[in-house]
Amino acid sequence: MTQDQQDADLLLSTQGSDGILRLTLNDPNRRNALSEVMLEALGVAFDAASTNPDVRVIILAAAGPIFCAGHDLKEMTAGRQNVDRGRAYFTKILHQCSSVMQKIITCPKPVIAEIDGVATAAGCQLVASCDLAVASETAQFCTPGVHIGLFCSTPMVALSRNLANKHAMEMLLTGDMVPALRAAEMGLVNQVVASAELRTATMALAGKIAAKSSRTVATGKRAFYQQKEMDLAAAYD
Repeated sequence: MTQDQQDADLLLSTQGSDGILRLTLNDPNRRNALSEVMLEALGVAFDAASTNPDVRVIILAAAGPIFCAGHDLKEMTAGRQNVDRGRAYFTKILHQCSSVMQKIITCPKPVIAEIDGVATAAGCQLVASCDLAVASETAQFCTPGVHIGLFCSTPMVALSRNLANKHAMEMLLTGDMVPALRAAEMGLVNQVVASAELRTATMALAGKIAAKSSRTVATGKRAFYQQKEMDLAAAYD
């Protein structure tokens, strides 16, 4: 298999007649890292889904025991070898990652994360950026940058908009692994189910939303995120 063929299979896309699009991170050998190619594929997929009238709900899942381990550390290390010690590369990759996270928010279709494994750093950010999340009992989450002197500042943006301040700060300052049930208590995920029931539970939630008016859902999602950044009077206006 050529490298181009491998890259093409990094993000699997399947869509049923029910309007539910399933995007699956499919790079388990690299722990489904958000490499340049993976981020590019995600950006293209969300752009396409945003304008596809046949897509009503998106499920973001992953193959293997790791949902997403964050950025590709091999690419990051290689960037360090540049004359500027990686400054330009890191700026580029973090902008690319932030763009994908914002595409999830601005996508008019609800996005549900389906997590059956570990989501760390930017992988945890990916979960927090989705509108809804369903996790298995064995799923775990963390923002471990503080352990190596690299505060998870971009995951912080997504976490701080989904969790209470003290919960977000707990994750960011300790870098501890958070089990699924605790993540549900914090508000990072909506449901926790047995691994064997994960896909069924996610599809049930997606199907419930897909049955609603797509125009109403799109209008509601847009309004929710817009008003959330406003003061009270502006939000009511």
